[in-house]
Amino acid sequence: MAAGSPAPALPASQRLRALLYAVQPSESSFRSLHEVPSYVDQVVPLFVVFILLELVVSSIQRHKLSYRINDAISSLSAGILSQLPEAVCRGFELTGYVYIWENYRLYELPWDSPWTWYLTLLGVDFTYYWFHRLAHEVNILWATHQTHHSSEDYNLSTALRQSAVQKYISWVFYLPMALIIPPSVCAVHLQFNLLYQFWIHTEVIDNLGPLEWILNTPSHHRVHHGRNPYCIDKNYGGTLIIWDRIFGTFEAEKEKVIYGLTHPINTFEPFKVQLHHFTYIWSVFWATPGFSNKLSVIFKGPGWGPGKPRLGLSEEIPVITGKEVPFNPKLPVHLCVYAVIHFALIVTLYIDLFAAAATLSQVTVLLRIGYIILTLTSMGLLMDKRPEAARWETVRCTVFLALQKLGYIKTYPPLMFAYEVLFSLCIVFWGVQIMKQLTSSTAKRL
Repeated sequence: MAAGSPAPALPASQRLRALLYAVQPSESSFRSLHEVPSYVDQVVPLFVVFILLELVVSSIQRHKLSYRINDAISSLSAGILSQLPEAVCRGFELTGYVYIWENYRLYELPWDSPWTWYLTLLGVDFTYYWFHRLAHEVNILWATHQTHHSSEDYNLSTALRQSAVQKYISWVFYLPMALIIPPSVCAVHLQFNLLYQFWIHTEVIDNLGPLEWILNTPSHHRVHHGRNPYCIDKNYGGTLIIWDRIFGTFEAEKEKVIYGLTHPINTFEPFKVQLHHFTYIWSVFWATPGFSNKLSVIFKGPGWGPGKPRLGLSEEIPVITGKEVPFNPKLPVHLCVYAVIHFALIVTLYIDLFAAAATLSQVTVLLRIGYIILTLTSMGLLMDKRPEAARWETVRCTVFLALQKLGYIKTYPPLMFAYEVLFSLCIVFWGVQIMKQLTSSTAKRL
């Protein structure tokens, strides 16, 4: 999050405690913004460890896996897509904050005071509560946030299903804190608040006893992700649940929660996952008569319509039967294995991009970003079982070989030949699939 030279690697124990917001003020207070570590980047390996641990625990608890390959790839794709701009322009969210701090601050709280640290914890979480609440109650903000709710599963990969647009709006809500809170302190807590919310996206943890009164927990957050009528617009807190209890938006977990949007989007294609509600607003905006009503389409709730209350009618929320079936196109086993292997390869390219971004040319960075986006799009089409996926995969594999040949994608020398063979075979395989599609289409016309 901070700009400047990379900070030293954090101790393993501190990375783990960062996930739980259990880092002491004395070890996470910094004089200047460029000294602030990128806790999020350094905790990424723990994401992988905990996802694997959740897989093991859930399989023991329920005797079945809590992950679907298509949904997990879709969630991780959203997370990657949301972070790609950081490879070009890092720390954008704090630019306005720093400007206000440097030019308009009213008072300068000491950066190394524990009181400043705890006040900022409360301030960031309070601000997050209200932004999060408005992101559910204002249609245009919901368009930026709904990506995170579009998964019909609830596991740790869902936590990484982030909007590529939301952070370019949410930063505005934190600007009042710049009047008294140093940017370095705010930067730390923005990361801790985000990291804390990773581990609460799970079904393997039930009830945490007295902690349920104060903290946002897996149980509380399961309610927030539910599309049951009793779950809608509840439990907005990030780290603390006290704001929901104070402002009347708290709801305890009751009957089985059914996850996802009230009207599922039924796709894993990443740009539709990110942007489908913007296109919905656009169509409703032009179809709704009257200038005042058009403004209401944008600034009132997602369920609003002419003659309805600001947040819509609760009776129009689809009834939950408990028998809802998630969108789940079945791929052959060999294509599932194919998708996992190629997605793992793109994750390694993504990690390498951020590790080496400072040493790469602008052209190389942009070409790698373009190839990653191409891969995520093609994987989404494949997960949807769309017939055009064969053409996209042929193009993608060809582009990879070209970028590797030209030196824009570099792999370990012993692997270069293996990649050439793998991607060449993939081109042949998809070429055969395209020929089969053409033959089948010709036969149907005859």
